[in-house]
Amino acid sequence: MGCVHCKCCRGYLPPSECGGSGDYRGFGPHRGQRKHKLTQSSLKFAPVPSHNFVLEYSFLTQQGYYPDSPDKENQDSFCIRTQVQGNPSIHFFGVYDGHGQCGSQCSNFVKERLIETLSNDSSLMEDPVKAYNSAFLATNYQLHNSEIDDSMSGTTAITVLVIGDTLYVANVGDSRAVLAVKDGNGVVAQDLSSDQTPFRRDEYERVKLCGARVLSVDQVEGLKDPDVQTWGDEETQGSDPPRLWVPNGMYPGTAFTRSLGDSLAETIGVIATPEVSTVQLTPNHLFFIVASDGVFEFLSSQTVVDMAASYTDPGDACAAIAGEAYKLWLENENRTDDITIIIVQIKGRCIWSWIR
Repeated sequence: MGCVHCKCCRGYLPPSECGGSGDYRGFGPHRGQRKHKLTQSSLKFAPVPSHNFVLEYSFLTQQGYYPDSPDKENQDSFCIRTQVQGNPSIHFFGVYDGHGQCGSQCSNFVKERLIETLSNDSSLMEDPVKAYNSAFLATNYQLHNSEIDDSMSGTTAITVLVIGDTLYVANVGDSRAVLAVKDGNGVVAQDLSSDQTPFRRDEYERVKLCGARVLSVDQVEGLKDPDVQTWGDEETQGSDPPRLWVPNGMYPGTAFTRSLGDSLAETIGVIATPEVSTVQLTPNHLFFIVASDGVFEFLSSQTVVDMAASYTDPGDACAAIAGEAYKLWLENENRTDDITIIIVQIKGRCIWSWIR
């Protein structure tokens, strides 16, 4: 399970906190500013003394419901590391969504190795983007050469590194980071990452050049015309998205174009190179969310941000969002995905009274 913290304690977080699964079934829907009765994680604090503000955050990870495999373990994992390299103003937040038979092993391997590799890079402060790229590629290499069979298994990774007043966001796959931005009397969701799937034309063309067949399951099974290479968008085609297949086989069927692991899928263009974005914080930046795609399958970034903004305690917001996502999964599918979410409020640079 890892060190999931479920105690109602408050205070400064120890320098490292990484976790795997937890069982928080039975959440109710979003209910405004009421205290969410099933919140399980406590409020944590990470000061950023270089710029005189504090990160206040909570996290939640919930096992998915699979009726055919009721004991299927949670393949999501997360890692929070404060004071990276001993620097009190550098903090790291990551969510990893494993997939395949060894998905849990892959996500847990990456949650440990990625931050360790990043922490040991002497160029981190000088060139965070270069350090990020090196850490992802090195971790992928280490996973390939580990005892874990990652031929048809791997993990996505969405990570946010806070260095002073700057966010560095590195992503491979289809999990997501979102920033809440004050706009007048409202809050606007600003995506900090872009889902890497065949829905994106640039990613589609890249993997096609590497030899991938891009088809939905219905197309592979002959139920739809395989020559039609348009699939609408993720919101309308989420149940049968375009996937990647080897030229003459019915595998691997990945719905993403970047990941760590997935050594077989690498032969048709799936890569571990992250897309890295940078945002300098301003007083209008209220909080950010790092979450697996189980959260965003049926909830838009804006809806998730709206829900989070209506709660004072990020732990309550985590529970409400997870509960709503879980409910929508069951309304639309006969299962739910694993769900992991971290919400980080930025306190000190922002005026929060307007949402109280």
